[in-house]
Amino acid sequence: MSSLTKFHGLENLKNATEQELEIALQELMGGIKALNQEALAGMKSRVDAKIKPLGSLGVLEDIAQQLAGIFGTTHPKINKKAVLLMAGDHGVVVEGVSAAPQEITKQMFYSYLNGGAGINVLARNAGADVISTDIGIATPLDAPELMAYRVKNGTDNMAKGPAMSRQEAMLAILTGARIAANAIDSGVNLLATGEVGIGNTTPSAALISVFTGHSVEDVTGRGTGLKDDALINKQNVIKCAIEINQCDPATPIDTLAKIGGLEIAALVGAILEASYQRVPIILDGIISSAAAITAAKLAPLSTSYMIASHSSEELGQHLALHQLGLKPKLDFHMRLGEGTGAALMFPMVEAALKVADEMATFEQAAVTTGDF
Repeated sequence: MSSLTKFHGLENLKNATEQELEIALQELMGGIKALNQEALAGMKSRVDAKIKPLGSLGVLEDIAQQLAGIFGTTHPKINKKAVLLMAGDHGVVVEGVSAAPQEITKQMFYSYLNGGAGINVLARNAGADVISTDIGIATPLDAPELMAYRVKNGTDNMAKGPAMSRQEAMLAILTGARIAANAIDSGVNLLATGEVGIGNTTPSAALISVFTGHSVEDVTGRGTGLKDDALINKQNVIKCAIEINQCDPATPIDTLAKIGGLEIAALVGAILEASYQRVPIILDGIISSAAAITAAKLAPLSTSYMIASHSSEELGQHLALHQLGLKPKLDFHMRLGEGTGAALMFPMVEAALKVADEMATFEQAAVTTGDF
């Protein structure tokens, strides 16, 4: 039995030792493989034979080829879709980095469970499930079973010291991996990232700044609607957190522990697990992009399994995606989070495969071919 399989088999993940976490995480990162180039090339040939000028369906053709490479077949199928929505609170909110109060995280979590939030509506429209998990909400939920995956009651204030310990960061990563693994085991083979956590644009901007080398000002947005003075304060808080924690981009787990978030760490794990199991994962906005760039630092090949969904209104996302070599497909001026932008990509991904499967070829349609 592998260390990762053994970890996923634990009834209570918190019982894992730090050494067990290290070994399982190393196995997860090391088990991610490159895309199947033969299947990718085969899909390109299939799509090129359709009754259209070469490349004229643009990104749809790119997605079809990527999915072929991921699944290792020229005829990939999407069986079941799900948004993995991770929830966590942030100690740094006491520094005035968010216009919204922390209790909204918990209130919104119940909205997701009740099916009334924006992500629920958009996921239903796409025929996808929403799997909402408490990774680190600050206060207890009504039902203990809802807290089965909680690592701790929110992060500590990263402006005063580490947001969490290295062990807590690894536990959160592997908890996210377990959640993704459970979804995949249930038949899901197209995932999307989502999150909720008041104040989480602050650690996201901090991570993106450290991992891209761009200034805090370049990557920090207004979050829930900060005014100018509050935005300057947010930028100063992030600078302080990066400095006081002595963040080093060469040590991504430590950096995540120092200036990250529990839900961000869980998304890192979900991305790594999806990549490990050769399942495509659609990225949402800036928080998901911060998780993605962290995952890529841990396992560079994981970027091949990512699909960037939309162009967020939040600063920093574009810089993170650029470093990852990804381009957002949609631009709807969105900044809600939750996975809403990612959910809009589900039909686009399915459309790419419909083109490959249902569009006629030149030969089938008896259409004249040429150098076009």
